[in-house]
Amino acid sequence: MNINYEKADKLLTVEITEEIDHHRSEKIRRQIDDEIERYVPKRVVFDFDKVTFMDSAGIGMLLREIQSSKDVRRKLRNDKCKIKYKKNF
Repeated sequence: MNINYEKADKLLTVEITEEIDHHRSEKIRRQIDDEIERYVPKRVVFDFDKVTFMDSAGIGMLLREIQSSKDVRRKLRNDKCKIKYKKNF
C-alpha cells in the first residue's frame, strides 16, 4: 500500500493506492494525520482512483478525517471514488 502526497498552495492531495480495509485503515489514518500536521493545509483532497477495495473500516476512517477537519476549519473533498458492488449469488 502506498500513499502519495501532492502539496501546492495549502492544498494537500492524498492519493491512496490498493485496498483500504480494517487491517490497514488505522495505519493509513495515522499517516494522513501526520502529513496534515506537518503541512497544515487549508484543503485536503482524497484521490481514490487507484483504490481497489474499501470496506466499512475504510469508510469510517474517511468519515473520522472529515469530522476532525471540522474542528480545525479544514475543507476535505474526495475525488475519483468509484463504487463497485460484489454480487453474492
